[in-house]
Amino acid sequence: MAPLFNLHQGTAPMLVSMPHLGTLIPDELKPNYVPRALAVEDADWHLDHLYNFLKDMGASILTPVFSRYVIDLNRPPDDAPMYPGASNTELCPTRFFTGEPLYTEGCQPDANEKLRRRETYWQPYHQALSGELSRLRLVHTNVLLWDAHSIRGQIPWLFDGKLPDLNVGTANGLSAAESVGRAVMAACSQQDQFTHVLNGRFKGGYITRQYGNPQAGIHAVQLEKCQSIYMSELPPYDYKPALASQVQPLLHQMMLAALNQVKSLNV
Repeated sequence: MAPLFNLHQGTAPMLVSMPHLGTLIPDELKPNYVPRALAVEDADWHLDHLYNFLKDMGASILTPVFSRYVIDLNRPPDDAPMYPGASNTELCPTRFFTGEPLYTEGCQPDANEKLRRRETYWQPYHQALSGELSRLRLVHTNVLLWDAHSIRGQIPWLFDGKLPDLNVGTANGLSAAESVGRAVMAACSQQDQFTHVLNGRFKGGYITRQYGNPQAGIHAVQLEKCQSIYMSELPPYDYKPALASQVQPLLHQMMLAALNQVKSLNV
């Protein structure tokens, strides 16, 4: 079996999680999916390339190997909807972001299969995430957890209209000190090329809400980016270095602003 995740341990008080970067589907599961699903179109493509400056920042980096179509690492283990009243994808997703079925008829995972996937894929990732946060907290008073995502800018099944380019989430101020969210947005406001919002449609998923605990010294921020600002949203979903290079300095500034603010906090 392939490794479940990759963890790079850094020295700075920052852990970057990319829970939807994985693209692998186990061979034994592939016959259960419709052929279209094997292209894993809803992956958070190329974030490892977009965030290629993280090691220079001293960040720890946690990335999965397997696709969110196998299990969604940013959903709660009890599969409770993250956004009540809106379309949601599940712990073991059964639909594309466009709403069509992921599985051939009768091949959706049953309760036992969901439990197996949770134990096999979900739990190890979260044990690694929790463990790395604990390691960093032994060294640093406060730690930044940056949960990195990307998505197509227009997906009618999930949201109306077009998303802003940069969607920052702090669970309405619960997952990070308010000053951290303000610092990120202040960095965004220094430019007018990329639109941005704080706690809009995407306020932060399970990882942001579960691990963000400002009172305990963990400040979690989710950033959901429109893929159009660094890649092609259509097959073959290619990375566009020239386009990416325009947003990378801003991403670095946003993260540095959050990190400096976290370092300045007492607890």
